Amino acid sequence: MFSAPEKPTEVFGLKFKNPVGLAAGYDKDGIAMRGLAALGFGHLEIGTVTLRPQSGNPRPRVFRLVEDQAVINRMGFPGEGAIKVERHVLSNVEQPRSTIIGLNLGKNKDTPLEDAAQDYIALMKPFSAVADYLAINISSPNTVGLRRLQGRDMLENLLSAIGKERQAVARAGSKHRPILVKIAPDLSEEELEDAIDVILRTGMDGVIATNTTLGREGLASSHQIETGGLSGKPLRVRSEIVLMQVLKKLDGRLPVVSVGGIMCPEDAKRRLDMGAALVQVYTGMVYAGPGLVKKIIRAV
Repeated sequence: MFSAPEKPTEVFGLKFKNPVGLAAGYDKDGIAMRGLAALGFGHLEIGTVTLRPQSGNPRPRVFRLVEDQAVINRMGFPGEGAIKVERHVLSNVEQPRSTIIGLNLGKNKDTPLEDAAQDYIALMKPFSAVADYLAINISSPNTVGLRRLQGRDMLENLLSAIGKERQAVARAGSKHRPILVKIAPDLSEEELEDAIDVILRTGMDGVIATNTTLGREGLASSHQIETGGLSGKPLRVRSEIVLMQVLKKLDGRLPVVSVGGIMCPEDAKRRLDMGAALVQVYTGMVYAGPGLVKKIIRAV
């Protein structure tokens, strides 16, 4: 196992051995947790997990934009479904457990938006028992209509239902789990303000900023025409802008996890210096390799 200097931090009531995590999307089904933990991550976010298995969008659905140090994906939440992922997490988590495990939850493609809360609620009970925190994914661009859940009314209904379910799960004996909401980088300032207001009023525990973007400004690769979410270096500036906006609107009331365009140790350190409580990487590892984790931990 990789031995990294520990830089412990406590965020939303959890003790992280360091502030560097793996973003959702890399290990969708929780099958590589032991190997990923060995890289030195302070936390791993598994998923996005859906209630029922689904195949995701048609292939090809992942494109590497080498000239831009970016990736476009339109995966569409492919995965084995909640039952199998729960088994994988239970069997693959490192023991003794030193890496925080988060579960990123999403709705199935065929679940109508008006019934989305039912999917998230059904996922909460099993994963509240095996994860350290839960992340509500309402910001992927690859499930039709999903981002509409970030609108004030839909978000209010969804997060209120999730909050009530968390209380019910806790009354049934499961430990209280922090719930984070992952937002898109493409929200207008008004939409972002509405989302933050709802997140605060419904008692959520943190914000993950940001998911992938639909923007395509300044790209050189011929793959820029592909549909899907863009991640990597071109997302860096937009993700930092959103981070600053979210931090200002929250005014210290909730912690923020920063993700998007973190390609080197300097990027990660800048996010933490700006006020992010934790950082997550994904596409950065595609271009810098798994050693990026070690380098970031040493830098921060």
